[in-house]
Amino acid sequence: MLTRVKSAVANFIGGILPANSSAEHVNGNELPMKFPYSRPEFLGLSQDEIECSADHIARPILTVKESQRLPWATGYAEVINAGKSTHNEDQGSCQVVTVKKKTSAPITPSKNSAVKRRSSLPNGEGLQSKDNSDTQIERERSVYNISGGCTSLAVVFLMGKLYVANAGDSRAIIIQNREIIPMSSEFTPESERQRLQYLAFLQPHLLGNEFTHLEFSRRVQRKELGKKMLYRDFYMTGWAYKTIEEDDLKFPLVYGEGKKARVMATIGVTRGFGDHDLKVHDSNIRIKPFLSCTPEVRVYDYTQHEHDADDTLVLATDGLWDVLSNKEVAEAITSFLANCASDDPHRYTLAAQDLVMRARGVLKDRGWRISNERLGSGDDISVYVIPLLQGNKWT
Repeated sequence: MLTRVKSAVANFIGGILPANSSAEHVNGNELPMKFPYSRPEFLGLSQDEIECSADHIARPILTVKESQRLPWATGYAEVINAGKSTHNEDQGSCQVVTVKKKTSAPITPSKNSAVKRRSSLPNGEGLQSKDNSDTQIERERSVYNISGGCTSLAVVFLMGKLYVANAGDSRAIIIQNREIIPMSSEFTPESERQRLQYLAFLQPHLLGNEFTHLEFSRRVQRKELGKKMLYRDFYMTGWAYKTIEEDDLKFPLVYGEGKKARVMATIGVTRGFGDHDLKVHDSNIRIKPFLSCTPEVRVYDYTQHEHDADDTLVLATDGLWDVLSNKEVAEAITSFLANCASDDPHRYTLAAQDLVMRARGVLKDRGWRISNERLGSGDDISVYVIPLLQGNKWT
């Protein structure tokens, strides 16, 4: 087991381990792709521009050419990663739809009502719904070639409120009157440690008799059997001492710290869609049971606030937040918009472009660098800058 895990870790440090390298996918590549690769339609790219945008060395920043392509004069910018994969893995999308109330007969409560209410509890508590967008992906694997997985960050403006749903490691913040209002939080092995450990405690067979759900302050060595070490279990927020036993020598369910934290040394994000075939490297231990598709939803009551032209909602993938804090992003947006004409229809696109530039940095002899010679983001970066003042037109 230790050899397999070391191999998996080495692959992550030196490159990217294929998502389903140990999976046996039904019919494999013989099945048709359901959604062929493409860039956001609203970018309006020509084929030549698409090819140029895939330059992993130059990493050109793409922006919305025409402000009317997105509602509210929303700004958008993106850049491809520095070579970790063939494509830009981030995919932006925007749709304007009309919702009408449907008149129907009153619903009679049934004995299943309580079950349905429990299945809607936040943070994956209660019973899981029998049918959702993730189970649909699982069913369609027998018809389409679907491999890997994805995270999702979605915003819906409805009846005077902004609903932000996050299942993954992207992030959204509102900048209102120069104040920061966090609208999501990342789901990682560290932030969801207790949920992961509790699941493993309830269903130890998921660990394949090779992992332990306990977390120790450092990797346990055989020579430390019988000695005491700091550890944490699912019900603990702090640490306590435990006498090391034979079972504690197994590999930890949550391995690593910070951005290097991984579930079973394999995946660094704990909510999203897909990854049904993902297994621990060179084993039959499935990781999907530990991954949840249940999003966290936060609500911003638009009608309870006064907005000006510099108030924005910023959505961005982890490529931005890996190198810039909420405060740095808010200061950059506030400073940039203050120097743009308030009637400039491109001001929010330029602000999004500025954020991507700040996070990507400039290519130097030692790689991509941002302010103070810090390492820039080598990941895909996608950014929306949505002006809140424009929402008055949609209420």
